[in-house]
Parts: sequence; C-alpha cells; structure tokens
Amino acid sequence: MRFDVLTIFPGMFAGPLDESILKRARAAGLIDVQLHDLRQWATDKHRTVDDYPFGGGPGMVMKPEPLFAAIEAIAPMAEPSPMVVLMTPQGRRLDRALAQDLATRPRLLIVCGRYEGVDERVREHAIDLEVSVGDVVLSGGELPAMLLIDAVSRNVPGVLGGEGSLEEESFEDGLLEYPQFTRPAEFRDWGVPAILLSGHHAEVATWRRRQRLLRTRVRRPDLLERADVTADERAWLDAQPLDDSDGTTVD
Repeated sequence: MRFDVLTIFPGMFAGPLDESILKRARAAGLIDVQLHDLRQWATDKHRTVDDYPFGGGPGMVMKPEPLFAAIEAIAPMAEPSPMVVLMTPQGRRLDRALAQDLATRPRLLIVCGRYEGVDERVREHAIDLEVSVGDVVLSGGELPAMLLIDAVSRNVPGVLGGEGSLEEESFEDGLLEYPQFTRPAEFRDWGVPAILLSGHHAEVATWRRRQRLLRTRVRRPDLLERADVTADERAWLDAQPLDDSDGTTVD
C-alpha cells in the first residue's frame, strides 16, 4: 500500500516512519510512504503557500494554487490514482472501521492542513475524504496524518506478526481490551489474577471476555450500545455491581 503525504513539514515524519512496526513494514515492502513538500509547487520566490482570509479574521489560509498543482502532480506518480484525504477537525472521526476500510485502498494521498485550514475550493473540488482524529485542534495535519498511517498500516496484511494481534485489540467487536499482566507474578505485594496462572485456556478466555465487558461499561459505556454482545453476556453484565473501580476485577 502506498501513502503520499503532502505537507510543508516533511521532516516531522522522520522519527515515526523510521521506528518499530512502520519501519519494518516499509523495509518489507508492505507499505510505501512518499513525502512531498508543498512549497515545491509554490510559484513565487518566497515559496508562499498561505494568504490572508477574504472577509478578514485571524490567521492565514492555505492557498488553492499550490495545493491543486501538488495534488495534480502527485496523483499520476503511481498507479492507481489515490484517494485524496484531508486531515481536518471537521472530518469524519478516525475509528477502527474507517482504518480497516482505508487499508483496502491501494493508495492514499494525505493532505496536511495548516493555519486556519485550506481554501474551501480545495475542499470542494480536490478532496475525496476528510478525516479527524478527535475533537481537538492541533497545530497542523502532520500528527493526525501519522496516526492515520499507523492505524491503517496495522490493517494491511502482513504488517502485524501474529494472526490474533488485531482480533483482541481494543474496539474490536466494540469492546475495550482486557487487562494484561506479565512476569513477575508478584510485584510489590500486587499479584496476578489466579485464573491467568491456572493453565485452563477456556476459563482464561471467559475471564478475559468478561473483563472486556466490565471495563467497557466503566470506561466507555457508549460503546456497549453498538457492541457485539450476546443476550446472555448483557444479562451477566447487568447482574454485576456498579462501583468506582477502573473496570478490572482481580479474580
């Protein structure tokens, strides 16, 4: 899968792309990330990519000329033509379903907005999809673009090692992940739930499933409304006492 990223700060991507899972995926040829400096398509000697907004107001707006020129130049650099994605607080919220859908696309061209945003003509005539990473305003679209690349790449076949890595993560089937423990079994008088040391795999699976239900009810009850939960599981969950814990039970 190929990602083309259009930004005025390509240097921001060096660290995240050169470490961990994304580094290995790039080395293996599973994903390809190409960075493009928007200022290459500016036509004046100062390489200007922004200007004052019509009608007045604070801040600057990204100009349409370099953005259109860049998108139209980058699109034919590889096949097939990319889906053009704008990172913006006004876009569709990035979630697991969207990441999975985008992972089926062979190519994305990610536009990183800056300042007060992009000229509306770019949004209307050059963008296929607008994506937001949350209800928060950041300095630009670069950090959200990194999140998008990471989230989408994890769904590209072969990027994650274990076949079960995706199935048991938070938000799979609408629930948060169960609590995790590792050695030592005793640390500062805090123990590991006995069931995890029992060797009974079926009972461990039941415990983990119930922990997911409990933790989701406490931390993200909104997810339960659309989660993949059976009637028996909902009945069991309704029978559990409500408390102020973090949703984790020890035994």
